[in-house]
Amino acid sequence: MSTSTCTIDVNQLRVGLYVHLDLGWMDHPFTLSNFKLHNEEQIQKIKGIGLKTLRYDPKRSDCPPLPVKSNLNLIKPVLAAEQALAHAEESAVLAETTEPVIDAKLLRHKQLHHAIDESEKKFVVASDTIKNIQRNILSSSKQCLEQATLLVNDIVESTLCEGDIAIHALNGNRSSDAHYQHALNVTVLSMILAKSIEISREDAQLLGLAAILHDIGKLEVSDKILLKKDPLTHGEHAHYQLHSEFGARMVKSIGLSPRISKIVLQHHELADGSGYPAGLKAEQTDPLARIIVLANNYDSLCNPKNMSGAKTPYEALAYMFAHQRSKFDEDLLKRLIKSLGVYPPGSIVKLSNEQYATVVSVNPNYPLKPYVKIHSRQGKDEEDVIVDLREEVNINITACLKHAQIPAEVLKQINPRKRVSYFVDQAPETAAA
Repeated sequence: MSTSTCTIDVNQLRVGLYVHLDLGWMDHPFTLSNFKLHNEEQIQKIKGIGLKTLRYDPKRSDCPPLPVKSNLNLIKPVLAAEQALAHAEESAVLAETTEPVIDAKLLRHKQLHHAIDESEKKFVVASDTIKNIQRNILSSSKQCLEQATLLVNDIVESTLCEGDIAIHALNGNRSSDAHYQHALNVTVLSMILAKSIEISREDAQLLGLAAILHDIGKLEVSDKILLKKDPLTHGEHAHYQLHSEFGARMVKSIGLSPRISKIVLQHHELADGSGYPAGLKAEQTDPLARIIVLANNYDSLCNPKNMSGAKTPYEALAYMFAHQRSKFDEDLLKRLIKSLGVYPPGSIVKLSNEQYATVVSVNPNYPLKPYVKIHSRQGKDEEDVIVDLREEVNINITACLKHAQIPAEVLKQINPRKRVSYFVDQAPETAAA
């Protein structure tokens, strides 16, 4: 128990006190166990729980608690009996009114967990599919293209053909850093961008196949170069850059359309002409290639080969906008920032109630109000609560943090993944309807 808190009688509660409920999450009708009282309804709910005493934090309160009531009112036995009866009736009524609140909160909590869990299952399957395609595309091209087409169709259906989508940062129990696939991340990010613009289903499918296969040319680049940790020599870098041309030729050889081959060829061309292999400017490249260029660069900043130089999702978007804006289609860059939100999935944030949380999902229509996983201070046995910040009037994000800004004990508890993986699905409220 914190030494900064004091124990008070439940009848001393008043609006403005910062209280701590030393109860399990399911034993009270509030989203959090410690918060500032904003109205009388909250006070009545606390009294309805049946607590006689509770803790409050003087430093975080706006006022002192009410004075302790005199016991002189209890001298008359009849009055005492009447008060006891009234209190019992009040508690019974409040218990009836708070129970549905607990049930509704539990249901919502389960819905959010279920939506993210289902998305993670699909992500693991998609990751395994991508891995199989990368391994066997040359020896079993027909089968691999069928797998790629089915995967793309599923992502297109989930992203473009539904209403609101949720962009999930995978960080649950079913997947790990081992499931990270650059090609899958680029495909998902490309589809997120595709949803934000006018694009036909046919173009979306072309975009998806090109995104999955954009790095296929690396199959012809030596592992000595691909896995090298030290900076590449000039000759090695020049050979590495050939993977765009290798990929375009390979895509054409396995029977895909000339347009997909062109997009693969151009996936490193930058808007200002500083890219490769031809140094083309934005207007000289395929519009779908410009989408992949943006998605590819964003994922490479978040998940570089050397993870010591990785940027958080928030840092990556800020860096691209502040320092690399001329290299990308500016309209697409703004759309990516809007879609991923001010607090991109995978970001670690600090909340207005001083707790830390991970942004697990974002609905692009509500960029300031993502779904966050609030990390319990009770220890690993206490389940983290997933909260839709649109539903929390009194909680907001005050800061999006770099790893260096997170206290060591908090970082150890959160244990964030080294790599950020994304997947899309229907928004949880749609999925639960």
